[in-house]
Amino acid sequence: MKILYRDERIFVHCFHYQLGGVQRSLEQLRAAKLLAGSIDNLATMGYRYNFGLGEDETLLSLTTRPVLEVLKRAKDPAGFIFQHCYAESAVLCYDITERNIASRTRYFPAEVMRALEVDHLPYFCSFATGCTGFIFLVGTAGSLLFSSSEERPVVCVMADCMPPGVPFDMAEERILGSDHSSAFIVGREQCGYRLLAVYYYSTTRTKVAFVEIVKRTVEMILELSSDLDLDLSGSNVAIHYPNIFPDTWRMVTRYLRNPHIQHVIDGMSDRAHCMASDSVISLSKLHRGQAGRIHVVVNYGVGLHLAICVLSEQATAFCNE
Repeated sequence: MKILYRDERIFVHCFHYQLGGVQRSLEQLRAAKLLAGSIDNLATMGYRYNFGLGEDETLLSLTTRPVLEVLKRAKDPAGFIFQHCYAESAVLCYDITERNIASRTRYFPAEVMRALEVDHLPYFCSFATGCTGFIFLVGTAGSLLFSSSEERPVVCVMADCMPPGVPFDMAEERILGSDHSSAFIVGREQCGYRLLAVYYYSTTRTKVAFVEIVKRTVEMILELSSDLDLDLSGSNVAIHYPNIFPDTWRMVTRYLRNPHIQHVIDGMSDRAHCMASDSVISLSKLHRGQAGRIHVVVNYGVGLHLAICVLSEQATAFCNE
């Protein structure tokens, strides 16, 4: 599925994020029995540390600060869209003896919005999009604005923490995760990045060959660049990849045959894979105020959700600057 927004003035900006308060090395994770795989395999991929919740932290407390920062800019949003990689993050723990279903149904978005006193607004929530959540949120919010005359922005929120005692990695896939939250705005004010297009491919297969990931990613990027009449042969292009499978993404960049493209895998050693928030973090860091610079964001989820987003950098990172 492909959606082009080039004739619309829709912008993505105001990126804020928060990582768990405790940084652990691979050795510390192993000692705490929080690894399913081996240190050697993770280290070979480039991982050294991750972040997890501290004793005084919860997923709720981890999430409220980025959302509060975004609400300073979006004082009257049209609504919220939330996303989680883990289904366990979508509902907070409740008392199993509670007989009142209203008290038992502790949906995470509602808890965040009540805590910040914005619970009069509508919200949506998704977790089936996995680590491709950033682009799914951008596409959903962009389409809501695209199909309406709504002038108010949409606030997008992503948050996940590993359930207690569950390893931060996977036994077969060499991926190390971190607890994280992030928030950003999709709206009509001209700043940050202009949304040009999103492209999604999904399959229900649980295993997909890396060569297929490379081939599909290259094809999707080239197809979008053709649809948008973009010249990717110049030097003013950055491609943002998630903090997983670095060799796979290096192949993608190589097959695009442009030695000037900026290949972005940010902070993989220090903070590991922050799921859908990887894109928020790299986009917040890579904004240079170079109007028209093209950013291609690649998201990948377990099995295969493969999503591509094309953005055009604006002169200012934040509105009202």
